[in-house]
Amino acid sequence: MSRILIIEDEESIAELEKDYLELSNFEVDIEADGEKGLQKALAGNYDMYILDLMLPGVDGFELCKRIREVKNVPILMVTAKKEEIDKIRGLGLGADDYITKPFSPSELVARVKAHLARYERLVQSPAIKKNEISIRGLRIDKASRRVWINGEEKVFTAKEFDLLAFLAENPNVIYSKEQLFETLWGEESIGDISTVTVHVNKIREKIELNTSKPQYIETIWGVGYRFKV
Repeated sequence: MSRILIIEDEESIAELEKDYLELSNFEVDIEADGEKGLQKALAGNYDMYILDLMLPGVDGFELCKRIREVKNVPILMVTAKKEEIDKIRGLGLGADDYITKPFSPSELVARVKAHLARYERLVQSPAIKKNEISIRGLRIDKASRRVWINGEEKVFTAKEFDLLAFLAENPNVIYSKEQLFETLWGEESIGDISTVTVHVNKIREKIELNTSKPQYIETIWGVGYRFKV
């Protein structure tokens, strides 16, 4: 079941959107405040975002920009503004579509279904799967060897990047330090398996909010490491 986050301060509109989407078997959450909505959007694992333009705290333009920095899923903007410049600005910040109030709830549902279907086809592309990994605010671009966490780019050494990308490409699989060392450094390399621990710690310093309670690279005591999804 696809999950959708609606960030809309007009309760009647938000509830109407939610009712129609739930009738089409979508799971829907609502947030009325822009700042709280941004936090929920970045922390949650949603398949699509529906953003109102005029919001308390953080407006829809800023929301769209911040979400797009770390999320590749569809974004639909909903607003009472009819000016073309607002539509152009929203689309330029990464929105996939724009619908103006008042609108037909059935049209909203149809657009949501169309964008989710298009996104599903996109992510099934071998090229997309091969070159980019995006998990809970962490984005890894293998082609450019760049890493972002919640929109902020982090600098990685070559081996730090290789280790992070390898684990992220093989989520929920436990690898021993020996396996990781042999795979990424090679048996002929100078050093020992303690190198793996050092690199994992450096990666955690760059991507984890709390290195003592990692949400990405988990230590399985006595066994090795696992990338959690």
